[in-house]
Amino acid sequence: MIAPSPVPAESLFAPRLRAMTVGSVALVSLLAFEALAVGTAMPTVARALDGLALYGIAFGGPFAAGVVAMVLSGIWCDRRGPRAPMWAGLAGFVAGLLLAGAATDMATLVVGRIVQGFGSGLLSVALYVIVAQAYPERLHRRIFAAFAAAWVVPSLVGPVVAGLVVEHVGWRWVFLAVPVVAVPAVLLIHPGLRSIGVAGPVRRSVGALARIGWACGAGVSAALLHIGGQQRGVAAASLVGLALVGMLGCVPRLLPAGFLRAGRGLPTVVGLRGLASAAFVGAEVVIPLMLSRERGFTPTAAGLVLTTGALSWSLGSWLQARIRSPRSRGTLPRAGLTCITAGTAVVGGCVVPAVPVWVGILGWAVAGLGMGLLFPSLSALTLELSAPGEQGRNSSSLQLCDSLASATVLALTGAVLAAGAAPGRFDYGLTLAVAAGLALVGALLAGRVVPAPRPVSV
Repeated sequence: MIAPSPVPAESLFAPRLRAMTVGSVALVSLLAFEALAVGTAMPTVARALDGLALYGIAFGGPFAAGVVAMVLSGIWCDRRGPRAPMWAGLAGFVAGLLLAGAATDMATLVVGRIVQGFGSGLLSVALYVIVAQAYPERLHRRIFAAFAAAWVVPSLVGPVVAGLVVEHVGWRWVFLAVPVVAVPAVLLIHPGLRSIGVAGPVRRSVGALARIGWACGAGVSAALLHIGGQQRGVAAASLVGLALVGMLGCVPRLLPAGFLRAGRGLPTVVGLRGLASAAFVGAEVVIPLMLSRERGFTPTAAGLVLTTGALSWSLGSWLQARIRSPRSRGTLPRAGLTCITAGTAVVGGCVVPAVPVWVGILGWAVAGLGMGLLFPSLSALTLELSAPGEQGRNSSSLQLCDSLASATVLALTGAVLAAGAAPGRFDYGLTLAVAAGLALVGALLAGRVVPAPRPVSV
């Protein structure tokens, strides 16, 4: 008797998942492209619309709207499933882009950007909940690796493509071209959404209104951070200080209980995401400036150094997706944060002229590898540790911590670098040492992603 051939394990491109995978990855890539391309186009936009006075709010406003939308999307997904937030997010994203692309003054463009940011926040959380409900757990690290890869191409070509579009077609098409692809991407996801409902029994979200209120406070604080980071002197210090006070009062109420004391399980998972984002972004913003001022690199050459980190991030994501069963839940997070710590510390050594530049480039590649090992595994852990009916809330907490930690470290790093007449080796070394220190704290806490064992009743 011939034994039946084993059934191959389901993949991301199995017939029932193929369209959803392609649509989801395309949508993530579009969100990434738009986030990166706008930064390239905005100086031209501000000059064309005579709107330099609103330049800061053109970035801070969408970020604040996204913070509120993430919280709202989490509540909405847990109560009604991800379909409605997905379609509402698409509507906001597309409407905001069209409004911004058609704007005849800066105020209208800012409104469009805020609507776009709100839609992006709804979409980003809804996508996580779709992963939780449509994909088997064994594929979670793989689909999140695909999401990470979807950020790599925009990070490599997005600013260049946006620059070419601005120069040869016009800045409006940086906004108007994206909806042409975004709508088909969501239509690919739509058939799979029909089989997705609410993960658990529908129940009233306890404290939902209060949570939305705290999200509004955090969003306003985040907007002040963006605006304050672009100021100088007393104005910058006042705005950043006020923003930090607001965030300290609002953000912990939006994150899992036990977050501030690194409680075992989900609180630590969310905290590690914030520490890693703060460490990586804090180093990334300093490296091009350091290389250009201290080592004479051209902007293109300094940008290529950052490209090594993006490519190794993609490699790390690919590797973690193919590790079948890590020794423990903390293995990949610890490995990732250790790589970020070591890599950032090596880059910091380049403030010493005797250290060859290639050593720093290798260090940044190691840090990128660590991010690739870490990010998808933390996303998968968040869903694994979320009970049905809590996937939206916990996914929004993870993304909130990521976004707010990045915004905070960008504002503080900008303040440090702007404090003197011109940044020097000490300033670069200090910021890179802080970044490495944040990653080291995360590596030491990584074992706490494993929840405490439940007491056995006798």
